[in-house]
Amino acid sequence: MAPDTFLALLTFAIVATVTPGPNNVMVMASGANFGLRRTLPHMLGITFGFGAMIALVGVGVMRVFDAWPPSYTVMQVLCAAYLLYLAYRIATAPAPGAAGPRARPFTALQAAAFQWINPKAWAMGLAAVTLYAPTRAAESVLIVAGTFMLVAMPCIAIWVLAGQGLARALTSPFRRRLFNGLMAGGLILSLAPALI
Repeated sequence: MAPDTFLALLTFAIVATVTPGPNNVMVMASGANFGLRRTLPHMLGITFGFGAMIALVGVGVMRVFDAWPPSYTVMQVLCAAYLLYLAYRIATAPAPGAAGPRARPFTALQAAAFQWINPKAWAMGLAAVTLYAPTRAAESVLIVAGTFMLVAMPCIAIWVLAGQGLARALTSPFRRRLFNGLMAGGLILSLAPALI
């Protein structure tokens, strides 16, 4: 890959990863509710899960969409339904330390699996492979995947730290419920650009 092409890819990866979307809204809520340390597996799951998704999309999954275009619509509907469910879970999350099995952050495996139903991840992955690995050669696809993995942790950490900073203001149950409701609403709003 030529240096100017790689610089364009790097810029695209940073902008795509740091802008609002389901992953960032979820890690911000996790940072506010659980802190950076407990959110770290979630962050690692996003990083490696999205990198694996790009690699697999680049070497073959795109052919499914090419061969059967309605599969993309089916995927979008399933993604939207699951994100609505996650928004509900965020909105109704108990305060940290409250009793109940729902009060825990995503595991690395859950976060990695989530990439496959995240509409923004699909949009970013398909766009990145189309723009920066148009021949779908393995080397180019791996460079695209590696670039996203390189920028993911610092970009995601910004959102987690912002959430953790907000946690200091979320001292009452009302404020925490309001914050979780706003994060759930943000997750729902993040669906719009990816689905349009």
